[in-house]
Amino acid sequence: QVQLVESGGGLVQPGGSLRLSCAASGMIFSISTINWYRQAPGKQRELVAGITSGGSTNYDDSVKGRFTISRDNAENTAYLQMNSLKPEDTAVYSCNARRTLMGRVYSTWGQGTQVTVSS
Repeated sequence: QVQLVESGGGLVQPGGSLRLSCAASGMIFSISTINWYRQAPGKQRELVAGITSGGSTNYDDSVKGRFTISRDNAENTAYLQMNSLKPEDTAVYSCNARRTLMGRVYSTWGQGTQVTVSS
């Protein structure tokens, strides 16, 4: 069964840190581009950070310098290290794995994990 499972969310005070994990199964993780998205209440989902199969990364301007995306292909897991968290980072964070096999594009989403930044 192809799936992604996020973990690591929770409640943290402003200025704090969290590390989100995105564990994959049933897919060739190493060829996947992994993207982290977030969606706050009443807002559209937005791309936060991404990492390609080759390790190239990209970040939304709002998180540059605070968030770091990484991957461990041996563990089939991607991570999002979030530092200096702000209340505006509060959202449901979801990971997506996108890969191409024999000319066909596959996209898998996780169920999401809640991140709440509040004092």
